[in-house]
Amino acid sequence: MSVNITFLGGAGTVTGSKYLVRHDGKSLLLDCGLFQGYKLLRLRNWTPLPVAPNQIDAVLLTHAHLDHSGYLPLLAKEGFAGHVYASSGTRDLCRILLPDSGHIQEEDAAFANRHGFSKHAPALPLYTRQDALDCLSLIKAVDLGITFQPIPGWRVTFSSAGHILGASSVLLEVAGRRILFSGDLGRPDDLIMNPPAPAPAADTVLIESTYGDREHPQEDVLAELGPALKRLAARGGVAVVPVFAVGRAQALLHAIHLLKLRGDIPNSLPVFLDSPMAVHTTHLFEQHPQDHRLSSKETRALTHSATMISSTDESRALASRHGPMVILSASGMATGGRVLHHLAHYAGQHRNMIILTGFQAPGTRGATLASGARSVRIHGRDVELNAEVVQLQSASAHADANQLLAWLRTLPQAPDQVYVVHGELAAADELRKRIQHDLGWRALVPEHGSSWPT
Repeated sequence: MSVNITFLGGAGTVTGSKYLVRHDGKSLLLDCGLFQGYKLLRLRNWTPLPVAPNQIDAVLLTHAHLDHSGYLPLLAKEGFAGHVYASSGTRDLCRILLPDSGHIQEEDAAFANRHGFSKHAPALPLYTRQDALDCLSLIKAVDLGITFQPIPGWRVTFSSAGHILGASSVLLEVAGRRILFSGDLGRPDDLIMNPPAPAPAADTVLIESTYGDREHPQEDVLAELGPALKRLAARGGVAVVPVFAVGRAQALLHAIHLLKLRGDIPNSLPVFLDSPMAVHTTHLFEQHPQDHRLSSKETRALTHSATMISSTDESRALASRHGPMVILSASGMATGGRVLHHLAHYAGQHRNMIILTGFQAPGTRGATLASGARSVRIHGRDVELNAEVVQLQSASAHADANQLLAWLRTLPQAPDQVYVVHGELAAADELRKRIQHDLGWRALVPEHGSSWPT
């Protein structure tokens, strides 16, 4: 019998990654992500999957970002009771990210109900913090490089993808076919993460394409961030930095630490990390030294490079402080969380600054901020945008188009088929064309919901 892949997310979009592999009556779900961004995409989170959760035999996670893991609490709530296999870094991060995701959804629903700006009465969370806690026992950690069988006869091996702690590429061998999922690939020159491992031999490859149509600038994040923070400090403003709590928050903390050491920005510039999730993740770097390139001294410095904010009272108290200061707060695309309150408070003043640190998916507030819009909608009201908006081009945790192609070239031989996934349509199609032209390989951008053989 053939092996088929159904693209249930991360197809023609950079969010909601879910790939269902089926063979001989068995089903394996590779990634279990939430859709984010456009409302049209977010509504897919509420649409039942075309396979009953209790009919899925196992789940594999490439990494812990919510667009790859954030649907797991709902999958378990609706009947999935199998094992979820991931690296130890991914397991530990999911213990932080998933309950936080449930908590934020509960908070957002409660806020909508209090202020009456939801069309639903009452507004409900997709899942709760308790739902997320309940699913964590399903996650089993597997070491990189160790081959295991999530389903009898199905062999899986994880290898390092860089990107964030625990991020993995996944090789699945079933029925004589070798299927390679790139996961989200990091940059070979990332400020804090190790480079991705070379790709193993495969017949079918799924390659991410977040930056499939562009190249990162030659200058590094220090060269971009330094002048911006120097301007901010000189005018006494407040920088609100929406960050991904996992990866980008730590990279920015390390960058600010280096800028202070070099004397590029005042050593006295106060920095606050206002995200319990990011605070906990920062401490995880000490527990997973194999996943990153920081020395033990640099890792210790991470936890001392900012004032760590945990409670909501501490977060609210920041509003009464005067600048200059830098507030790093989740989420990275300003889709929810504490950063929204900081944006609402500081975005209207010219001396302040909003620093965007990574890819902003279409439909997110981050994309609105990056577009030069004069206002942004937060908690049901329009907030004027007078603050300077700085979008860092060099802070991305994703490989660019050339780096994606370079990783593909590490394959020992040409695969039969490449599926280009996890990218907006323009980026995915541009990478498809380059794979066909530069490598001479068959490549396809699958449509959402489509099924293809391996």
